[in-house]
Amino acid sequence: MKDNNFFALYLEKVAKYIKKNYPFLILFFAGLLLISALNFMKISTAQTIANFQLSDFEIGQVSDRTIIADRSLSPDASDPVAVIKGEKIIKKGFPITEEGFAKLKKLATSPVYIDYRAFANSELFVVLLSIMWYLMFALISFGKKIQFKEPLLQVIFFLIVYFVAAFGGKFISFSNPYSVCIIIPSALCIMIVTILYGNLSAVLLSIIMSFGVLGAAGWQIPTCLFTLASSLSATAIVQKIDRRLDLAFAGIMIAVINIVFVILFFIIFNETFTDLPMLLLGIFLNGFLSGILTLGFLTPLESMLNTASVFRLMDLSDNNSPIFKQMQIQANGTYNHSMMVSQLAESACREIGANSLLARVGGYYHDIGKIEHSEYFVENQLNNMGNKHDELNPTLSASVIKSHVKKGVEKAYQLHLPQAVIDIIAEHHGNSVISYFYNEAKEKDPSLQPEDFQYPGIPPKTKESAVVMLADTVEAACHTLENPTSSRLDKFISMLINQKVEHGQLDNCDLTFSDISKIKEAFVTLLTGYYHNRIKYQNQQDPGNEKNENSEKHDAISAATPSPSSEKATKGKKNE
Repeated sequence: MKDNNFFALYLEKVAKYIKKNYPFLILFFAGLLLISALNFMKISTAQTIANFQLSDFEIGQVSDRTIIADRSLSPDASDPVAVIKGEKIIKKGFPITEEGFAKLKKLATSPVYIDYRAFANSELFVVLLSIMWYLMFALISFGKKIQFKEPLLQVIFFLIVYFVAAFGGKFISFSNPYSVCIIIPSALCIMIVTILYGNLSAVLLSIIMSFGVLGAAGWQIPTCLFTLASSLSATAIVQKIDRRLDLAFAGIMIAVINIVFVILFFIIFNETFTDLPMLLLGIFLNGFLSGILTLGFLTPLESMLNTASVFRLMDLSDNNSPIFKQMQIQANGTYNHSMMVSQLAESACREIGANSLLARVGGYYHDIGKIEHSEYFVENQLNNMGNKHDELNPTLSASVIKSHVKKGVEKAYQLHLPQAVIDIIAEHHGNSVISYFYNEAKEKDPSLQPEDFQYPGIPPKTKESAVVMLADTVEAACHTLENPTSSRLDKFISMLINQKVEHGQLDNCDLTFSDISKIKEAFVTLLTGYYHNRIKYQNQQDPGNEKNENSEKHDAISAATPSPSSEKATKGKKNE
């Protein structure tokens, strides 16, 4: 009975996993099927017998294996040699005769003959590689939600590289393990993945891609090592780039490094340097063109995949864009609040090693949903406007406040913002309760539930989203703090952050206690500078003071009609 319950529970978990991850599972099997098709094409056009290349044999050589024909091949006009199924073509320990070699060649070149043993070996390797790839994506924490487009792009790039490595070697110009490296676009693919999805994804793809090249290129170690070294170098170089035009210089750097790798491999594997100059020229062009082509492909891929690449985020951080111009005019208080939130979030993320640029852009856009009804938000209410919420009941007021999250997400989709930025907009209030209006409504109707006053979002899932939430809370709340000294800010910010922790708003992200401490210190440092004190000048007067207003009026009249008495008044004023 226990076994049946365990089996049922296991099946239920498997069913849930499949339901949750079915797009990735479909991609996994589709990719495996396509690679298998490429494998079959490669093996069916290769000159192999019993999983060995025809070039491994020559006339007069003592055979180290016995090969038996698995099918009969009739003689024809182009090749009069006949092969009978079951005959021993060559025998282990005996020299290979001209007739035996001719039969081997007929088997290898015959379109009817397919070396199923070689296909099975290659297929088994690909299956193991695919499983390893899937497990890496499933088990390794990327610190973000993996979108379907990311593994889809990686599968496409893997298929391209595998195809080039498998069939490029069939051309005489690229038949050796070094020359085929000239046409393998591994650096190009890795540069694009690094920019679009980050270093970790690029490193994992580099490892998988190099093993794929190993199987596709006939188990040539130098080709595999070059692909791995070139890919990892491309990842390291591209991660430090923040301008599109720098990609051309990155291509040159990768080209130079690739040349160094090829020379080192020639020395390690005791190769002859006869054709090295032309090979190095091809390797240089591979690296340089990788940078140029990345520059060309990047913009359309950024648009198609809607990713938060460093270049796209830099473009979105331009405060002169139409959305920010509109915010400055219609919701100036929200605009200034967003600028400060972005500074706080960027500073904090830099301290904890998160994506500070993403946090900055998320801070800029997190409140774009307030633009349409800006007058309902306190930062946009001028002193002579009055509070719009005085005319509404608490429930309706809460609905208006909550709606800015939904409207912000809708506007973000209209602007085609990256999904990472949209997630920050959707999560920057989590599912917290709008406590002011809830408490006000609770006084009138004690039966009200807090769920009616919750924001419609979910708690942040990434560090960047959580930091923007904290920065938003802290920046807004600190405006209510009287005499905001460094020590008072420290205590107040600690209280605000602790409230978020207690309400479970940070449960879904990867922030540690150490991270939270660093975030608080970054906030305190920045806000202490923002709320700094100034020296009051001796003749500085408060415009709101009635005495000073009368004095200013008197001075203005005196200035308009100078007289001896006014001169005395002026002197007296100077002496005050």
